[in-house]
Amino acid sequence: MGSLDTPTTTENHGSTQGGGTYDGGDQKPPVSANGTAPRFESMESEASRKRRASILPLEVGTRVLCRWRDGKYHPVKVIERRKMHIGGPNDYEYYVHYTEFNRRLDEWVKLEQLDLDSVETVVDEKVEDKVTSLKMTRHQKRKIDETHVEVCTSLNSFKMLGHEELDAASLREHEEFTKVKNIATIELGRYEIETWYFSPFPPEYNDCLKMYFCEFCLNFMKRKEQLQRHMRKCDLKHPPGDEIYRSGTLSMFEVDGKKNKVYGQNLCYLAKLFLDHKTLYYDVDLFLFYVLCECDDRGCHMVGYFSKEKHSEESYNLACILTLPPYQRKGYGKFLIAFSYELSKKEGKVGTPERPLSDLGLLSYRGYWTRVLLDILKKHKGNISIKELSDMTAIKAEDILNTLQSLELIQYRKGQHVICADPKVLDRHLKAAGRGGLEVDVSKLIWTPYKEQG
Repeated sequence: MGSLDTPTTTENHGSTQGGGTYDGGDQKPPVSANGTAPRFESMESEASRKRRASILPLEVGTRVLCRWRDGKYHPVKVIERRKMHIGGPNDYEYYVHYTEFNRRLDEWVKLEQLDLDSVETVVDEKVEDKVTSLKMTRHQKRKIDETHVEVCTSLNSFKMLGHEELDAASLREHEEFTKVKNIATIELGRYEIETWYFSPFPPEYNDCLKMYFCEFCLNFMKRKEQLQRHMRKCDLKHPPGDEIYRSGTLSMFEVDGKKNKVYGQNLCYLAKLFLDHKTLYYDVDLFLFYVLCECDDRGCHMVGYFSKEKHSEESYNLACILTLPPYQRKGYGKFLIAFSYELSKKEGKVGTPERPLSDLGLLSYRGYWTRVLLDILKKHKGNISIKELSDMTAIKAEDILNTLQSLELIQYRKGQHVICADPKVLDRHLKAAGRGGLEVDVSKLIWTPYKEQG
């Protein structure tokens, strides 16, 4: 069971004669007056054949229409190409980006999926510049190891880093080396999942299109047999940390990156397959990982997670968040967000997620902020300030202000912000925000903030 449907390619199995197609049915080919079958005319004009020969193989940056899994043609840009082992000099596969869709749907396609009559031969200047003009200083080369993972020697950190924290040269390097997915699918527990993005696994996994993860310790292997042998020896039945929450079949485990370094690194490798806006760094010691699991008699199966810095000067209460594709649209993402704020309340702090947020993460946070704030405004009698809302919810004042402004519920009068909370307007916005997802039962949370441990 994957997160995305597998595209199918329809082939014509008819026999071909003289450039035309004969379907092998009962109808006989036409016959001339003297009883001989005329030679079939080629279905392609001479001009069309010449144009085809002139544009193949397609250059990186070419724009063309491609048949997608819905059977329709969509505009794409060629990101990369590779020679096919069997075929002629122009037989290539092409890695394409569907310009109407998110980058997670980028994929390798065969030539027959492309409408060559729609080719735009102007190569994208930015792509061409990346391919031909990528030059690095010796200092920059030292920052990139053989797997093209950028290494920050000052932090020595294997965390997810937002792209806005990279300088221009490092960002270009990152985009160039991560433009093509290296792992197509993974097997995790009972699910086979199509990946979305590049993840910088060690070099020995470069030729591996499918990887197998132990769902408990997150060790990864190239072959199913390796996983089966590993599972017979692996003693873990849940993430290697403290269970800090259990309600029904849901459990949350806190994993200290310093105490469980390999697990933390493996979790980062796995998460990067589904997160486009982050870059991996090496050290997980500075982070806590909160892993949400569904529990049954076989063990605790990871649904998703969020991470946070042990000490954040920017008041970040969440660094990365991910719900695995098989578990999406079930309210788990909203639960993870709500849980991060419950931890902030326990700490007596306000919090905010680390930027940038992914597209899905931003939608989830906007929905969470809207529901929490409007629920309070709907029940509250009398005046209430932004600071009071922040103290009640642990949501940072700037996030409250931006949310209310986006809903047009706040005005600036006489030098101060005034919240305008008409009940009918609140109901309309709450309805648009959708369901709140799974609730965090605070009475089931048994947790001591990190600064108070030991």
